[in-house]
Amino acid sequence: MPPAPGIVLVSHSAKLADGLAAMAREVAGRDVVLVAAGGGPDDTLGTDGARVAEAIVRANQGAGVVVLADLGSAVLSVKACLAECDRADVMLADAPLVEGAIAAAVAASIGADAPAVRQAAEEAWDVRKL
Repeated sequence: MPPAPGIVLVSHSAKLADGLAAMAREVAGRDVVLVAAGGGPDDTLGTDGARVAEAIVRANQGAGVVVLADLGSAVLSVKACLAECDRADVMLADAPLVEGAIAAAVAASIGADAPAVRQAAEEAWDVRKL
């Protein structure tokens, strides 16, 4: 089977990104590459463009990368990184971070390509809890 798209989780909190990556790995299996890119410089809250760029490189196994982010400035950090590196194989999902990450990881684990993984993440907006 060809490699699955990588998934990058960008959060203002390193602990949140790391924990979510661990949870998604438990659900989807270890074959899906999930890279956490959480926290700002010097272990502060925030986002770090260099950390995001490094995570994208680490996540790319040749099948593209889908990035999910938690809050507005994280989205801005990802967009700036994507504009700077000009990578057509990386796409930002407009998705809720937790539900989207799980949906994306499961889709990747069953062989979905990057656009389908992004779509799965974005469809998580429609999943009701009550």
